[in-house]
Amino acid sequence: MSILAAIAVLALLILVHELGHFAAARLQGIHVNRFSIGFGPILVKYQGSVTEYAVRALPLGGYVGFPDDDPESNIPLNDPDLMRNRPIPDRAIVISAGVIANLIFAYFLLVLQAGTMGFQDIDYQPGVIIPEIVSQEITAARDAGIQAGDIILAVENQELEASEDGMMTLRAKIQNAANQPLHFTIQRGEEILQLTVTPTADKDGKGKMGVMLSPNGETVHRRADNILEAFTVGSEELQRITVLTAKSFARLIFNFKDTAGQVAGPVAIVAVGAELARDNLANLFQFAALISINLAIINILPLPALDGGQLAFLIIEGVQGKPIPTKLQDGIMQTGLLLLLGLGLFLIVRDTVNLAVFQQLFQ
Repeated sequence: MSILAAIAVLALLILVHELGHFAAARLQGIHVNRFSIGFGPILVKYQGSVTEYAVRALPLGGYVGFPDDDPESNIPLNDPDLMRNRPIPDRAIVISAGVIANLIFAYFLLVLQAGTMGFQDIDYQPGVIIPEIVSQEITAARDAGIQAGDIILAVENQELEASEDGMMTLRAKIQNAANQPLHFTIQRGEEILQLTVTPTADKDGKGKMGVMLSPNGETVHRRADNILEAFTVGSEELQRITVLTAKSFARLIFNFKDTAGQVAGPVAIVAVGAELARDNLANLFQFAALISINLAIINILPLPALDGGQLAFLIIEGVQGKPIPTKLQDGIMQTGLLLLLGLGLFLIVRDTVNLAVFQQLFQ
């Protein structure tokens, strides 16, 4: 059931994205002749009075089709309600509507969670916990007498405040003190200890102690007290997740070699969603919001076959006063689509092979 729930979430988010394009076009009176979830061979279809609705075999996205270049269309080429005959702002609204729909949907999911289950948070206490001694090679902490469960209250007489900044402060102090002694104030049970640790330099010259660090606090769920607060908390959470996601994509783009392995395909996403749903079905709200925001950011990137690529064509058209030749646009978009499908299939195969149940078959 948890796997089906995760798959349903992905299908719903694709549907929301395509409905954004579809609604933006229809509300402006622009002709739409196809509405498809997935690519490739048709599994199920319904022919409406104007539009064909279909579910296709490859669940790697979807698309809204326009009759502009359909040889079977009986709409005159000079019809003002063809997509290509509309002004640039009208077309830009249709192209960007999928991204906007995903962001709006994510926002209302977060508002719903804020007003019902609430968000997981930490009730911070002063200091940083060392839950585990993790490294057998880096023994700086072990040599100094630090043990699992110790709470570091201060470093170099600087108290670690009761917030997430405390752990960031400690981590920075350790990294900047390679091969230099650091004085720690440690709480162990009821005792207060003074220990000196000399972090070991790693290959990048940063200090390491060989321990895991964790915030000192209790995990709690904070729920909005009223509907107005739920909208405010949902907005704050949307901003937080969007900023973090955008930063992650920036790291992927500018440091591709080290971060490419973190890219996940549909199989890995479903696996994560299923695991979250198995722990608590309510987790699917935040999971769906996170994936919806990811879809929005991915689609706004100026890459062929994505919404951002089509917006780039519109910008070029606006600057030079005429559109890029249709054949050139089609060639670029088709190449981009093939690359996107190829990447999707590669990620599906890779993530399937990496599934625990699949690996057990070959043990």
